[in-house]
Amino acid sequence: MSGPNANAVVDCGWGRLVFAATFADPAELARSLDEEGPDRRDIAFHVSDPHVLLAQAPQDLFLDPSHTYRLDLSSLQAGGREPAGFTVRRLAAVGDTTAVNRIYRSRNMVPVDPDFLWRHRKDEVLTYLVAEDEASGAILGTVTGVDHGRAFADPERGSSLWCLAIDPQAAPPGIGEALVRALAEHYRDAGCATMDLSVMHDNEPAIALYERLGFERLPVFAVKRRNSINERLFTGSASVEEALNPYARIIIDEARRRGIHAEILDAQGGFFRLTYGGRSLRCRESLSELTSAVALSICDDKSVTRRLVEEAGVKVPEQIGAHEGDETIAEFLARHGSVVVKPARGEQGRGIAVGLETMEAVRTAIETARRECERVLIEACFTGEDLRLVVIDFRLVAAAIRRPPCIVGDGRSTARELIERLSRRRAAATGGESKVPLDAETERTLRGAGYGWDDTIPEGTNVTVRRTANLHTGGTIHDVTDIVHPRLVEAAVAAARAIDIPVCGIDFMVEDAREETYVFIEANERPGLANHEPQPTAERFVDLLFPLSIPASVRTLRSKRRISG
Repeated sequence: MSGPNANAVVDCGWGRLVFAATFADPAELARSLDEEGPDRRDIAFHVSDPHVLLAQAPQDLFLDPSHTYRLDLSSLQAGGREPAGFTVRRLAAVGDTTAVNRIYRSRNMVPVDPDFLWRHRKDEVLTYLVAEDEASGAILGTVTGVDHGRAFADPERGSSLWCLAIDPQAAPPGIGEALVRALAEHYRDAGCATMDLSVMHDNEPAIALYERLGFERLPVFAVKRRNSINERLFTGSASVEEALNPYARIIIDEARRRGIHAEILDAQGGFFRLTYGGRSLRCRESLSELTSAVALSICDDKSVTRRLVEEAGVKVPEQIGAHEGDETIAEFLARHGSVVVKPARGEQGRGIAVGLETMEAVRTAIETARRECERVLIEACFTGEDLRLVVIDFRLVAAAIRRPPCIVGDGRSTARELIERLSRRRAAATGGESKVPLDAETERTLRGAGYGWDDTIPEGTNVTVRRTANLHTGGTIHDVTDIVHPRLVEAAVAAARAIDIPVCGIDFMVEDAREETYVFIEANERPGLANHEPQPTAERFVDLLFPLSIPASVRTLRSKRRISG
């Protein structure tokens, strides 16, 4: 046939793209969307008359609140910032498929069967690109493209971009732009005339990027079938729940998936109530009524926590109180060479200073810490990496190395500008939960690396801008659940049992997550479960609260494992 193929559909692994312009009958288009499989997300794209399509199945279909954009590939401008610290290439290794799905899950996107990705890696219709870290080889981002000419003999020689996703922990800037440019150049060189995409109407950073690259709005739309994956988009709960942070939302989503009623008590504070059958529990993120007030107060006081876990055989660093006077502090500093100053109470890394080597720095840090809590602790500094282990029901669920924020110089921007850009990226990746404070601790760390706020960082130079790896001060999180040493797991569980807390984040400093050397740092009674996706933290939390919501077969299997273990 001379025109496009009729009723064109492309399977993308996560669901099907149904090209509406190739359907002459809107009823047939609606029937095609009705064929959506379980746990899939089909999209009718290029819908010019959405009201007509919706009228075919008003109970089953909804108008997606997204914009359609198009780029004229002949007008694609060269330039932009060159990738620094990463390269863009086609999906080429089996490990790439696992990494792509890890990024999809971290962005609450539908994962794809790894076999599907591998089979289609050299496909003429589908193109998969990934951004790879030059130093570590880790996959930092991914994008998928569809060649419309190859898919359905599109006379307009179009193409489209889908599933642009960046690892929330990726440090280098410009990954999204590099992936979009690389895909656009690929399709331009392949003879395509345009590249389209669909973007949520409120995704302001993405829209700003696309418009900067020359994309323009099209008056066509996307229509989807109502399902549990996109429930927020057609029930209106997206606007009602937008004040929820990611740590509360991940639990509420898991609960609702199981049919557990969730009532939001205070969205801004992360408070909600879950009800299943005759059982009702209030929570604040991962802190529930199952955690006793005693356990909560133990975690709140770092010196008490330290004493209790030490008695349980957990290794702790030597510690003194700031009230013990300059002479004692100076002797302690001389003995250890480097110390940590932190408030006895507090969270999210506030008031903590790491790697202090002079009395002047210690005195300044003590004054800063006292703004958070009058009682201040001084500990021996253990060099290494910050390991967070999430223990639920006295079993390890997730383990991750937390790394401090780092900027990468471009030879043009000042340290302040680079930190501000990093903060914007971290905030966008974490729902506003992570940003690098422009405070005295950041300035001290920056000066320790030889730079000031207004100094230009040489191109390609990596500069760590905080000594602590806390997520809320810009740190990044890297999953090590599969490789963490068993002795570290045993120590984390022992610490949780000493506190007698059912859900806890145990923090160690380690030389390597694969080795058994560690020292205990602190325990967090409200660990952020969303930080550890794709590990099943929310699932295990809801299991703890409502064990009867677990299928009977799974409960039986777990019971047998407990007995055999």
